[in-house]
Amino acid sequence: MTISNPVLTGFYADPSMIRVGDRYYLATSTFEWWPGVTLHESTDLAHWTPLPSPLNRTTQLDMRGNPAGGGIWAPDLSYADGKFWLVYTDVKGMSGNFTDLVNYLVTADDIRGPWSEPIRLNGVGFDASLFHDADGRKYLVQQTTDFREWRHSFNGITITEYSVKERRLLPETMRTLWEGTDVKVVEGPHLYRIGDWYYLFCAEGGTSWEHQESVARARTLDGPFETMPGNPFISNFTTPDFGLQKQGHGSLVETPEGEWYYASLCGRPWHHPTEPVHGTRGWCTLGRETAIQKVTWDSDGWPRIVGGPAGMMTVPGPGESAGNDSSASMVPASVTVAEPRHFHDSFTDDSLEIGWNTQRVPFAPTMGETGQGRLKLVGQGSLTDRFDLSLVARRWRDFAFDARVSVEFRPTFYQQMAGLTNYYSDLFWSWIYVTWDAERGCRVIDVAQNDFHQYTTFLRDKAIPVPDDVERVTFRTRVRTQTYTYDYSFDDGATWQPTGIGLDAKILSDDYVMSKYWGFFTGAFVGMACVDMTRYGQAATFRDFDYRAV
Repeated sequence: MTISNPVLTGFYADPSMIRVGDRYYLATSTFEWWPGVTLHESTDLAHWTPLPSPLNRTTQLDMRGNPAGGGIWAPDLSYADGKFWLVYTDVKGMSGNFTDLVNYLVTADDIRGPWSEPIRLNGVGFDASLFHDADGRKYLVQQTTDFREWRHSFNGITITEYSVKERRLLPETMRTLWEGTDVKVVEGPHLYRIGDWYYLFCAEGGTSWEHQESVARARTLDGPFETMPGNPFISNFTTPDFGLQKQGHGSLVETPEGEWYYASLCGRPWHHPTEPVHGTRGWCTLGRETAIQKVTWDSDGWPRIVGGPAGMMTVPGPGESAGNDSSASMVPASVTVAEPRHFHDSFTDDSLEIGWNTQRVPFAPTMGETGQGRLKLVGQGSLTDRFDLSLVARRWRDFAFDARVSVEFRPTFYQQMAGLTNYYSDLFWSWIYVTWDAERGCRVIDVAQNDFHQYTTFLRDKAIPVPDDVERVTFRTRVRTQTYTYDYSFDDGATWQPTGIGLDAKILSDDYVMSKYWGFFTGAFVGMACVDMTRYGQAATFRDFDYRAV
């Protein structure tokens, strides 16, 4: 089975991949999106099925007030002693030199749960992973954060023993394992015992275009760890035109037949045809995705990516001979969809399907309810609210798609709004919505965008009146890689009317957000929102959400 990259399109970053028997499992970051940590399952490394999230209770995760880009960073999934172990970081904020965070551990006998209540580990640094040694001892391996202004903020990789009996780390055992290379920004560590060696895989260079993965090894955990000749293990820094960029920060797995594969995050940028590129290779609106590369071992026992450090777009699956597909160009391969992805939700179940997400907190009665053919959202704060927000959204999975939904909403004040949104974070979003125009005494449709701290309402006094006898308005967004638009319909989508507003998709990209704010880790989402800043709880009813790749 050939593996086509990326294997998970859209925002699925920092993959932690393991194998248990004949099944492979992937855990990826979710940052401020709820539920915390995505899980996927596969039998062939090519096709992945979503599983329920392991973090679905507020006793496991409290992200209220977390800043955009905070929350769940780089979860680590492992299997030992007959159960699954998951280490995750909750980043509460980054301000100046300081990163406030807590690392936790949960376990489960079954990957589908239930997962335990968390054990609080430490706050030494993020990207923590749990290493199970052959003698049964366990260690937390992590990036170490240094707030001292005269030192580099990434202070190497440390290791601390974990006591299963006492259910805690043993701080007195903490020591530096490896300081990284001159590339710096060493993070995302994963430690493996393979043969007579301990291999340490780490990301370096940051998570943008300079991103890479480096490898070091030692005979014992006491070291010293020697750096692999010819590092980086994987990188796209010197291959700016390759279809995958930013590869690194990942994990290693062995198949039952003894073949090796490496899962890492990646990005697929696009360019505006007429726009000069200034300090960027393009715009990754789908965020950081997951790719899988095949690994071989050289005669000196070092791992190498098949096809070279840049990786391949098409990778030989287990049992398949290696080809050579390292020349794929950037834009054409990115926007082609062989079998258009399609998702439709009529909201017949009394709980949201896997794939729907909310911001920071779970979907609860204070936010709304679902079932019986509708999703009801109770208006709360604005789309910039980090505490009380009624927003339900899904990842952009494609560069070109249409999404539509119908909404029934009877606002009585201009601070009450409900509609369809394209959303990156509370700082970067746009939407088409129904609101109230007191001067005209009717409901109207408008389009607005928030670009960091610059808010723009586009139609204003030309907002589109909604006829009083129209109970249900249908909204549509048409995303076409570089740009996207909003349309509306008063006859359930039989005929569409354009708003005339065209928006720049790059504003919802990691790379644009990075130019303005540190929390640039998630990628774009599309979904439904209801706002009532009066806090009277005006509710909207949504029906028949439809997403279709083009």
